[in-house]
Amino acid sequence: MDALIMAGQIILALAILVTLHELGHFAAARLFGIKVEKFYLFFDAWGFKLFSFKKGDTEYGIGWLPLGGYVKIAGMVDESMDSEQLKSEPKDWEFRSKPAWQRLIVMIGGVTVNFVLGILIYIFSLWYYGDSRLPVEKVKFGINAKEVGKEIGLRDGDLITGVNGIKAKYVDETKKPSIFLNDGNHYDVLRDNQSIEIALPKDIVNRISDKKNSIFDLRLPCIIDSTEKKSPADIAGLKKGDQIIAVNDTATAYHHEVKEHLVFYANKSIKLTYVRNGDTLNCKAKLTKDGRLGFFPQDPNEKDYIDFTYTFGQSVPLGYSRAMESLSDNITGLKKLVSGKIDPRKSVQGPIGIATMFGGTWEWSRFWALTGLLSLILAFMNLLPIPALDGGHVVFLIIEMIIRRPLSDKFMQVMQVIGMVILLSLMVFAFGNDIFKLFNK
Repeated sequence: MDALIMAGQIILALAILVTLHELGHFAAARLFGIKVEKFYLFFDAWGFKLFSFKKGDTEYGIGWLPLGGYVKIAGMVDESMDSEQLKSEPKDWEFRSKPAWQRLIVMIGGVTVNFVLGILIYIFSLWYYGDSRLPVEKVKFGINAKEVGKEIGLRDGDLITGVNGIKAKYVDETKKPSIFLNDGNHYDVLRDNQSIEIALPKDIVNRISDKKNSIFDLRLPCIIDSTEKKSPADIAGLKKGDQIIAVNDTATAYHHEVKEHLVFYANKSIKLTYVRNGDTLNCKAKLTKDGRLGFFPQDPNEKDYIDFTYTFGQSVPLGYSRAMESLSDNITGLKKLVSGKIDPRKSVQGPIGIATMFGGTWEWSRFWALTGLLSLILAFMNLLPIPALDGGHVVFLIIEMIIRRPLSDKFMQVMQVIGMVILLSLMVFAFGNDIFKLFNK
């Protein structure tokens, strides 16, 4: 079921983003009287399609391959590689017969829509959902330092109070991507009532870029909030409010310590020591094959979160600011990827990897947050000067405007082939990377 929910979310997100992206090209083309032969959500590769109908001069449809979509604009060298249409004299309603500035607007129509859409999603999400943030001063048990966190010098129980000498008011301010993407940063940490600095090494983003690693989480006592039905915890009689304090007589004061110990006893019976209403009790439980008890922990910090609501007027500048910050972080990450500072095997994700980001439960706030981010990324990636992408066409049109003559159809066809090879290679790599990670968790 989790896989179906993840698949459903990414397909819906792509359907929204791709349809509106192609609508940007479609609307701009029709504005200038250019004929659009096809408008497809997803690709009808090898002629196979799920659904189609024709209205006017345009065939509308849904392809079977959910990797994007396209509009087929008459008289344009595109991924269809339809060279037959170029053998005749240009018609008034063809792309190639229009001035360069009109063709340029058609090519940036999709990017413009995705850029504006991403910003609007950020704005309306803030307006509708607001924010929930935990003040640093309300953190009760410090952090649980993960593997990478311990490598750079963090310890369990530390309290991260700020970054680069600037005090953080809320916990989320200490986890911003820009902290790890930019060099020379350090954490301000309170440890045993003493303030210290923990430097973030230059390769920190590479260490955490595969999404499996993080630097820290908040440390939580292992207090049960609820149990899954017929899970080992449920069968053992554990109830809401029980606090597990030992596994096989080994003290485990916090939730992450319990999880770490359970892994060693996968599919085995264990002894649990827990506290209920002030009494210390014991029980036996047989773990699942992956070493799970099947319960959800309480978050003692939950009641200290502050809920923020925003008027529409407040959401506009704040949503725009956050959208630009997210876009800037992704551009910085791409620069590091191209320069070799980030390992592409860890950071590059295809549809499977993106689907896992949505998660196995359908939360609309998370869905729109990720969809807004993907819209901005799609806009930026399409502007890259790679033939077959919008950015490649834009570059060729700008060259044409400078030299005041169109580039030859033969040249455009060759560039289109080169671009398609590049894109297909990247797609194969991304899919292969997803599959490799899936089988090597």
